[in-house]
Amino acid sequence: MTVLLIDDDPEVLDSSRQTLELEGFAVQAVTEPEAGLARLGASWPGVVVTDVRMPGMDGFALLERVRAADAEVPVVLVTGHGDIAMAMRAVREGAYDFIEKPAEPDHLVEVVRRALAHRGLVLENRRLRAQLAEGGPEGRIIGRSPAIERLRAAVANLADAEVDVLLFGETGTGKELVARSLHEAGRRRAGNFVALNCGAMPDTIIESELFGHEPGAFTGAQGRRIGKLEYAAGGTLFLDEIESMPMHLQVKLLRVLQERVIERIGANRTIPLDLRVVAATKVDLLRLAAEGRFREDLYYRLNVVTVPLPPLRERREDVPLLFRHFLDAAVARSRRTAPPLDAGTLARLAAHGWPGNVRELRNVAERVALGLGDGLAPAATGGATAEIEPLADQLDRVEKQLIEDALARCGGRVGETAERLGITRKTLYLKMRHHGLNRDDFTEE
Repeated sequence: MTVLLIDDDPEVLDSSRQTLELEGFAVQAVTEPEAGLARLGASWPGVVVTDVRMPGMDGFALLERVRAADAEVPVVLVTGHGDIAMAMRAVREGAYDFIEKPAEPDHLVEVVRRALAHRGLVLENRRLRAQLAEGGPEGRIIGRSPAIERLRAAVANLADAEVDVLLFGETGTGKELVARSLHEAGRRRAGNFVALNCGAMPDTIIESELFGHEPGAFTGAQGRRIGKLEYAAGGTLFLDEIESMPMHLQVKLLRVLQERVIERIGANRTIPLDLRVVAATKVDLLRLAAEGRFREDLYYRLNVVTVPLPPLRERREDVPLLFRHFLDAAVARSRRTAPPLDAGTLARLAAHGWPGNVRELRNVAERVALGLGDGLAPAATGGATAEIEPLADQLDRVEKQLIEDALARCGGRVGETAERLGITRKTLYLKMRHHGLNRDDFTEE
């Protein structure tokens, strides 16, 4: 992410550049608007901070050129001749913000930080939309946190592996979505993806749903029925809430997993199967087995590969991106205009515990899209009149937490931490100083 500074006054330009670089921003500074425009391209990862009154091309003309190239590049206009009419014009023509010159360093840094965060979300949403349009599995699993990166890597690694998979995660973490991603990323994508919720089926019909039946196999069985297992041949069978499967069916499922054959109810002929089974649970199956409520042999047969799904509270950095994705989808379905995301909404999203995980977040986005509010409790204490913490302060706190976590995971090695965060060592040291982290407490490697 880059800040492009444009000002025809070299002294002002150098002062602003130093202010931003001391805060860890990557800065490109130019005195000619045309030179600045030449640096922009499709999906350019940055923001523009430009003086308004310049010879040849003023800031408003520059704003028009930038928006023609990419309407979602944040442009901050700076002028020493500002007035209310000019500020209103700047907002009306699409400027991200308007700052009076000379810009207060703290205010300039705050505006740039907000603009860069906004630009990052825009670019990430574009990438995700492109992946969704391609139908790839990565487009389904949304997020930038280390936990989600590991999950995407696991899906890519297991997609073509001919092993059954057990997904373990809380309710609402997206177990069916991951199962579909495994199916669509692998060679079985041409076959059927068949989902069955074991907890939603009465014991009296789940066996018939799984194995199918022949005519006359039981009262009411008038014709032949193909079961889910047989229908999934050549593809993937997803068994959600596997812990709810009756014990007598667990024996039959174990045989299917071991021998890859079934018998329809009321038939004597075995039918060979070529399928993959992905099971999902929200409980500790080994504990259930110890209590006699789940077959231990079935647990070990399913536990060849277990993929954990992280709860949303353990990857809070993904919340804004996920919310934006769900909000875009909701407004498209309802044919409405996306409401602006104010600091209050973002603060409540960041503070919420998300017991319902991604499913709860999606429901909140649906409510916001319909103009019903987010329904979340205020982020600050003290009642409805309590002040909302500025977005810049919230982002600062999140950035500090991420840096501290990364340093801890890398054993305090600054070089390795910078590499894994995708920034230079100098930038990391500047950010550490900004957040009050003593560099003497860490090693240079």
